Amino acid sequence: MDMDLKGCFQDRWTRHFPGAEPPLAWFYADEPHGAEPAPRAKGWSCLVGRLARVRTGRSVALDADSVGCAGGKRYLGFPHVLRPHFDHFLSCGLPGEVEGERYVKTPEMVRRWMEAVPLLERRERYIVFKRWDHLEAGDTPEAVVFFGHGDILSGLFTLANFAADLADGVTAPFAAGCGSIVGLPALQGRSENPKAVLGMFDPSARPCVGEDELSFAVPWGKFESMARDMDESFLITETWKSMEWRLAKRRG
Repeated sequence: MDMDLKGCFQDRWTRHFPGAEPPLAWFYADEPHGAEPAPRAKGWSCLVGRLARVRTGRSVALDADSVGCAGGKRYLGFPHVLRPHFDHFLSCGLPGEVEGERYVKTPEMVRRWMEAVPLLERRERYIVFKRWDHLEAGDTPEAVVFFGHGDILSGLFTLANFAADLADGVTAPFAAGCGSIVGLPALQGRSENPKAVLGMFDPSARPCVGEDELSFAVPWGKFESMARDMDESFLITETWKSMEWRLAKRRG
């Protein structure tokens, strides 16, 4: 982790987004890097809910045993076994077998979607989540995740497009909450022109975040570019000053 970049971004974030909470960063490692190893999951649990502690400053290291959701394991790249009839579970259900979430119209559409989205596979033991101000020199972030309301997302969206070819720097594919902050940003990070991922539209994960919050996850390479561009972008204009004033007022 470049500690100069850490301090520079933290200063710019505080100035241009007054009162906004620091973002989180995640990376894979075989050691917890000073984070608290999460206990083995007891029953089902949502990864997004587990991140509430990280947002308050408590770093956590999750392994396959501490993720209490097969879908979460899939999106994080850990070994997993999906529930039987998952294509029906995500769609219309199967009478006498499984109740459907009805997020996708048909099982066939679910199967085509699963075939089209590459499967993330990781061999490291842990995925480590830390709040930005808790990152250390030995950490190697792979993506940075923001949670915010409309004004914050407006700034992040516009900054992500500032240096993007054809101003096409953000994507918002269908995904579970954990997929929008880990799986999809990880795959974007491997692409030639990585995009930020706007997410947290998953109704199942929505209870774990504020009612006016969405997520904005940025692959590390793109994040570095965004951080460097902050003080030459629209963020230094009078237009954004009005947003800074509103953000500061909301904090107060």
